[in-house]
Amino acid sequence: MVYLGVSTFSFNFGVALPKLADLRWGDDRAFGWVMAVIGVGNLTGALLTARLRVVSMRWFVGNIALLGLASIGMAFASNVWLAFLWSVPLGMGGAAMIASGNAISQQESPPDMRGRLLALTAVAFLGSTPIGGPITGLVADFVSPEWSLAYGGVFALVCAALAALAWR
Repeated sequence: MVYLGVSTFSFNFGVALPKLADLRWGDDRAFGWVMAVIGVGNLTGALLTARLRVVSMRWFVGNIALLGLASIGMAFASNVWLAFLWSVPLGMGGAAMIASGNAISQQESPPDMRGRLLALTAVAFLGSTPIGGPITGLVADFVSPEWSLAYGGVFALVCAALAALAWR
């Protein structure tokens, strides 16, 4: 459920960032540059997760928290250079969360169920965009562009806290 919640509300960069780039950072081209730097963070997070022999729940939950903190930080970045600084941990936390969620599913499931679980997580991740995207757009239009990204970060932090409590 944590994976579904975070993927629904915290991965709507394509909705939140164009508006932030245009209105807060003063240049709509900043969207492409910020997404490129997020890609550097994605690669870093995926490689850091791939190096682990066994992926722990601590790693999974920690990266959800990193994604949440970086989302909030980027949302309120006053210029594109600060947004670039927040982009790396944002991408890192997001990719590491996805990779570690998949790894934990494979580690903990019986061999004959692994493909089914991975398909289910893919549907949960990709299928949640039509729900979270419009909600993010409404937040951008009726609250603020900053909160269209920050609310996903707050949601991720709440999910990380709940997962940490449930894990213990």
